[in-house]
Amino acid sequence: MTAVRVGVFGLLGSGNLGNDGSLEAVLGYLRTAHPGAVVDALCGGPETVTARFGIPATRLHWYRGEYRTASRAGAVAGKGLGKLVDVFRTAAWVRRHDVVIVPGMGVLEATLPLRPWGFPYSLFLLCAAGRLLGTPVALVGVGAAAIRDRPTRALVRWSARLAAHRSYRDAQSRDALRAMGVDTARDEVHPDLAFSLPTPTPPPAGPPGLVCVGVMAFHGGNDDRARAEEIHRRYLDGTIRFVRALVEEGRPVRLLTGDAVDATVVTAILDAVDSPLVTAAETASLADLTREMAAADTAVAIRYHNLICALKAGTPVLAVTYAAKSEALMAQMGLGEYCHPAREVDADRLLEQFRNLEKRSAELRQTLVERNETAARRLDHQFTALTAALFPTTTPTSRKAP
Repeated sequence: MTAVRVGVFGLLGSGNLGNDGSLEAVLGYLRTAHPGAVVDALCGGPETVTARFGIPATRLHWYRGEYRTASRAGAVAGKGLGKLVDVFRTAAWVRRHDVVIVPGMGVLEATLPLRPWGFPYSLFLLCAAGRLLGTPVALVGVGAAAIRDRPTRALVRWSARLAAHRSYRDAQSRDALRAMGVDTARDEVHPDLAFSLPTPTPPPAGPPGLVCVGVMAFHGGNDDRARAEEIHRRYLDGTIRFVRALVEEGRPVRLLTGDAVDATVVTAILDAVDSPLVTAAETASLADLTREMAAADTAVAIRYHNLICALKAGTPVLAVTYAAKSEALMAQMGLGEYCHPAREVDADRLLEQFRNLEKRSAELRQTLVERNETAARRLDHQFTALTAALFPTTTPTSRKAP
């Protein structure tokens, strides 16, 4: 029997641990349920994906300077030419596969700064090529949100419509697609793919009272560009004040990131709070983040997948939220009242919420055990449904010759 050829697509291997965790979860599913599948990727960081996950990978964009600001005529021309070349590159890549999977990630949202001709355009090319060439494209466990920018909204809407299969990581993502004019009547909602990852071996207990603080280079969302620096300064100042208050109480603090760009925030906090009680972790995967969270008494985090790591580890966590997806996640896991707005961080209020979280720590840990078990069962159902939708028992045809 001819091996099924599966492509995975996205901003993978580009420094975001959450995106790579979603890929890891899908690869785990494929290796368990479809061990004979031949898998490769079209992604942002092909060298990283190949080195870490052992699958062949191709660069997402023909133009290597895609994510650098184009200020010179040559760079502008290069980007423009790249958009045209990528039409043919994407179609050629899709044609070589029987199935293409977009694993998780917030691919249908613009809660962080995003240009329509960037990833939304790439996703549209993928889904359009899949429809034209007869290769099913599956958006699996993805996030979506209302989008104001018309070009971005149009590209996202058409990408979703052209996909052969869609599922979401929360109900509000499905609702957002429906509000944008996509028929979601047959689409299912399941927990984030990261909940299916193996739980890492518990680490040795951390120092008494350890608090993990997940940080982010946060500048607001797509609609906040005019006041991005103001939002960032307020978030950073509030976080520094919060960390300083913990240190003054003698609490050890461990700083965590979820993307390479967050390193500047770690440096700013370490410079502002000059204390041996504040340390920074080096993490290369969601498993590393989960181990760090498991060693802590409590946590505070802003990035969505940092929250997931704390929740999966069973560590009570307070969410600094910049999008409704985090609020939905916290409510799903029984911690809905422990959310604080990232755009208006108030250190005093954050400390008050944090102390309340600690008082209920034992109760919340038991809640998380129960909610994690439920999430695992629901993801098993998702993967069973995915197999039924994308992997028929018949031998794949040879119409898409490599």
